[in-house]
Amino acid sequence: METGKEKFTIEKAKQIDMVQYLASIGHQVVKVRGNDHWYLSPLRDEDSASFKINSRLNVWYDHGIGKGGNLVDFGIAYFKCSVAEFLDILNGPNSIQKRPKISPKKVAPEDPKIIIEQVSRLTSPSLLKYLRERRIDLDIADLFCSQVHFNLAGKKYFGIGFRNNSNGWEIRNSFYKTSSSPKDYTLIKNGSENLSVFEGYMDFLSFVSFKGEQSLSSDYLILNSLSFFERALPVMYRYEIKNLYLDRDNAGRQATLKAMEIDATFRDNSNLYDGFKDFNDWHIRKENPNLQSRPKPPRTKRSL
Repeated sequence: METGKEKFTIEKAKQIDMVQYLASIGHQVVKVRGNDHWYLSPLRDEDSASFKINSRLNVWYDHGIGKGGNLVDFGIAYFKCSVAEFLDILNGPNSIQKRPKISPKKVAPEDPKIIIEQVSRLTSPSLLKYLRERRIDLDIADLFCSQVHFNLAGKKYFGIGFRNNSNGWEIRNSFYKTSSSPKDYTLIKNGSENLSVFEGYMDFLSFVSFKGEQSLSSDYLILNSLSFFERALPVMYRYEIKNLYLDRDNAGRQATLKAMEIDATFRDNSNLYDGFKDFNDWHIRKENPNLQSRPKPPRTKRSL
């Protein structure tokens, strides 16, 4: 840092422009959508950008680990240090070449919210084609999903909708995925003492398509975001056996290992799709190993 300047306090550090700060430490934006700046996560290894900075709010969120916050929170996670140590880094002479700018306080309109306009049975040829491509049984999809038409910033869209426990929707098609508020997990009961846990509903639909009638021997918890794992623990503890089918990335593996350390009734079933990123990826390619992995569609902007 330049000498003779006032030192950063916690409050001043929180006002540093995060987009500029990430650029100063060597992390460049992959794509920009409105106020959202997407990056390959600086906190872990990944192939598709799932780390977001909202430049209007000047906050970050890493979808892969379900955590976010302000610049101080980021610095603690990035440098694996305390608050005091991060402030020393900001105030030190060798941290970055130029003193980062403090974001001016401004009032801006809120991000547009998704407005659900119509919910119906799945009939769209494009959505049915997408489900077939992902090897989802259409009768299974018809049982658990709907066709959701929604309005976002005055424009109309539609996709495959999966309802959560708070009546919000996880929505996706072949081009994107998004969600409406409120965000929550989904619990599906079949009267079983065993629970099968998935991160996303495409993995759940793949599992039920794969298992057929055997799938009725379990209840299901679809997190809809790994960030709901800890919140859903009280639900999981009601079951004698908790079968985990989480993603085979760092965040999914860490959540699985942590759960198994806490309670021996958690079981890691992800070895079934070892070498693949998740259950659906394995389900698509298990009979055609030469098929390239389908990239996950990006998430569209929604209100925080």
